[in-house]
Amino acid sequence: MLFAADKGDINTIIGGIAPDWGPFGSLGNEAKVMIEVIMAVAILLCLGIAVWGAAKQRIGATALRDTFSAEQGKGLIIAGLTGVFIIGSLGTLFTIVYGMAV
Repeated sequence: MLFAADKGDINTIIGGIAPDWGPFGSLGNEAKVMIEVIMAVAILLCLGIAVWGAAKQRIGATALRDTFSAEQGKGLIIAGLTGVFIIGSLGTLFTIVYGMAV
C-alpha cells in the first residue's frame, strides 16, 4: 500500500505559498513570517472574492434571472483567481527581476 502523505509534513504544505527567498534571504525571521502571513491572508481574501463571485453569478443567473448580477459575478471570479495567481508568483517575479538587475 502506498500512502500519498507518507514523507510530507506541514512545512511542505505551508512552503507552497511561501516565496523562494533568493535575494531576500538576508531578511530576519520575523520579517519573513510577516510576509508569509500577509501573503496567506491576501490569498484567502482573493479566494473569498472568487467564491463570492461564483455565488453571485449562480444566484443572478438562476434565481433572479438578473444578467447584470451574473456578469458581475463572472468578473469577481476572474479578479479573485487572478489575484491568487499574482500573489502566488510574486516570489518568483521578484527573484527574476533581481537576477536580471544583477
